[in-house]
Amino acid sequence: MASIRQNEYPDLLPDFRNLGVVARILVGVNALLLVGSFVATPTLALGVERFTQAAAYAEPLLLCVLVALYALSIVLGRLPYLWGCAGVLLVAAALATALRAGWAALGGEAPAGLGRLLAFTIPTAALLLAYLRLLARAYSPALAEARLQALQARIRPHFLFNSLNAVLAVIRRDPRQAERVIEDLADLFRTLMADARRFVRLADEIALLERYAEIEQLRLGERLRIAWELDAAPLDALLPPLVLQPLLENAVYHGVEPSLGSAEVLVRIERRGARVLARIENPWVEEQQRRSGNRVAIANIRERLALFFDAEARMEASVKDGRYCVEIDLPYRTDASMALPARPAAAGERKEGDASRTEAA
Repeated sequence: MASIRQNEYPDLLPDFRNLGVVARILVGVNALLLVGSFVATPTLALGVERFTQAAAYAEPLLLCVLVALYALSIVLGRLPYLWGCAGVLLVAAALATALRAGWAALGGEAPAGLGRLLAFTIPTAALLLAYLRLLARAYSPALAEARLQALQARIRPHFLFNSLNAVLAVIRRDPRQAERVIEDLADLFRTLMADARRFVRLADEIALLERYAEIEQLRLGERLRIAWELDAAPLDALLPPLVLQPLLENAVYHGVEPSLGSAEVLVRIERRGARVLARIENPWVEEQQRRSGNRVAIANIRERLALFFDAEARMEASVKDGRYCVEIDLPYRTDASMALPARPAAAGERKEGDASRTEAA
């Protein structure tokens, strides 16, 4: 993309289903309790005792609030930011009131008066919302978008030049095939121009992989064999754009091009419960690995996954039995679970029955 847009982006509530958000809330609340317990406390033993007593009352309330926010996350996310914040504060205050009433009904000793309890609960919730807002702004929009756009534009110039040379090689022999390759190139670079901050469907990412594979197949011929294992791929899953294509490009660049004979690249995508697993393998010969770029691409993709999914995404690379393998583990998210507006299927979009291919070219 030629330039980074400088639009104002609205504030959004954090996703209270995200493990990173939940962990920050847990740590934040307990840190406040710890500081409050040791303020003006003459001895360490007394401070520990005060913290233990405060945590015994605060933890049940905190867990109830987290469960409620998890259940209401999609509903709250659809509200304007300020209304969503008000909803979070209302949920925290209502649960604090209900739990204190429950303690009283069971004959237990309440930790504090209702006013004092609300005076701790509401400011704490507001402080955590402010912290999460600042954290989100630290990653977006300008800084995160610049980083996302930088990664999204990382299709190597050699790929473009080699693809154009491949087109020139067949344009007289097979004009129709050359035309199809040029169309695939146009689709590939149209994806580069897309909004890097938006999720894409896995079906679109797979279609992009196939277009890229067809271009490389034209250039490398029988040297490149790609095994597609996509029967269990959840085509409606959402993921950041151009996460898988650079990995397939790396597999071709580092695993196929240096080899003297035919080389097989494996692309496997499947759903396991609430997770989406993607695996890309390519041959690995140590003495042939003199090219740079693998670690840079992997580090950038790992950073982009963290921007989109926080602590819920995982990416690992390993070498075993002469094969270099990259695995990505993502949460299974759809338009409905992300509260995103639905859009009509794009022309040529894959259907469920078309997800399986045994081998390309």
